[in-house]
Amino acid sequence: MHKAICLIIFTLCTCALYSQAPKAENDSANINNDSLSKKEFIKQLGNGFFPTKFIDIDLRYLIKFNQYEGVRTGLGGITNDEFSKQYRINSYVVYGFKDHRFKYKIGGGFRVSESTDTWINLSYTDDLQETGSSTFLTDKRFFSFFEPRLLNIDLFHKHISKALSIEHKFSENLLSELEFATSKIQPTYDYTFNIDDRSFRSFDITSSKISLQWNPFNSNDVNEKGVSEAKEGYPQFTLQVSQSFKNKITGDFNFFKTDFRTVHRFIHNEQSFTEATLTTGIATGKTPLTHLYHAYPNNITKETILQRFSVAGINSFETMYFNEFFSDRFTTIQLKHFVKPFKITERYRPQLVLISRMAIGNMQNIERHQNIEFGTLSKGYSEAGFEINRLLFGFGLSFAYRYGGYHLPSLADNIAAKFTFNINL
Repeated sequence: MHKAICLIIFTLCTCALYSQAPKAENDSANINNDSLSKKEFIKQLGNGFFPTKFIDIDLRYLIKFNQYEGVRTGLGGITNDEFSKQYRINSYVVYGFKDHRFKYKIGGGFRVSESTDTWINLSYTDDLQETGSSTFLTDKRFFSFFEPRLLNIDLFHKHISKALSIEHKFSENLLSELEFATSKIQPTYDYTFNIDDRSFRSFDITSSKISLQWNPFNSNDVNEKGVSEAKEGYPQFTLQVSQSFKNKITGDFNFFKTDFRTVHRFIHNEQSFTEATLTTGIATGKTPLTHLYHAYPNNITKETILQRFSVAGINSFETMYFNEFFSDRFTTIQLKHFVKPFKITERYRPQLVLISRMAIGNMQNIERHQNIEFGTLSKGYSEAGFEINRLLFGFGLSFAYRYGGYHLPSLADNIAAKFTFNINL
């Protein structure tokens, strides 16, 4: 493992240093062609990358914090078109100061077709994943200087995964990705999965996934570099289907999952709109807790409101406590109304956002999951609140109140007060 980590660090550092090497005077005529424009640089930075000549440094891995690893820091990156338009390397290495463990990924790919942007990728990953999290393969990278929920997560499982994936663009508005993977899973917490008269504390998963991202109303612009997305249109649709296979070597369970998400914006005027997000998922078969669903909780189990004061998430339930609910089928609806910013000065324009969130779910065979306590969402979960964003240096405040079927006896336990962070590059 240490050899692999050293290889990743050496490769990333070498590419980054070489890409920053000064050009000779006789190359001065090519400086404009070789350097990124300010607009492109800011766009890359906003996507979470610091671009250099041959490699884009991935800013996600520089420094993070969570309850299990403490401070998590490292280095990662992906090679760009200047390195090769046919091949790419995508790797990282990080270290957790609380669990005293390196995590890393060694990955790469090659392009099969430029017209359909078809890539075949291979990767080997030794890292952590949040239990109950469900992500779409085709999700665009979302980057922020904070990953709000990450600060408070404490329920992780270790995974060593080998994956083969194929990315393919059917059209400018329809993207797809197919993945085949095997993983060795080991929860970092006390958990036993009882199935077929056997008790599993760790297990192997062999799975296939296919994910489709359809944005039918996106508009595109043609420039000298080809086609580039100019404007996002709504609604947007994401569908993912996955199947886990039981076999004698690398698969302990058969289970099936379907995940769906749609996002729509109702535009009222140039500065005011309402955003609605519907997310749903269902898992059938012999599914361990690691691969089931939470409902994006973001509240610490502490006694007072001030002790629970942290960072509000983007689409998380701010009053729902971590590890409070898990489901094998669930649906969430989130509504956000963005009020026209208050024009205090030309530069200082705070914005009020009104928020309502609802979730419902359930779980069959809950007795399979031992040594961990949680509830279901069968009665329906509701919260409402508001945010005042960009009050000072991108920071704002968030308030939410929990009501309905899971309203708690103590008033203070139903209230979440947090700060937000929004910045436009």
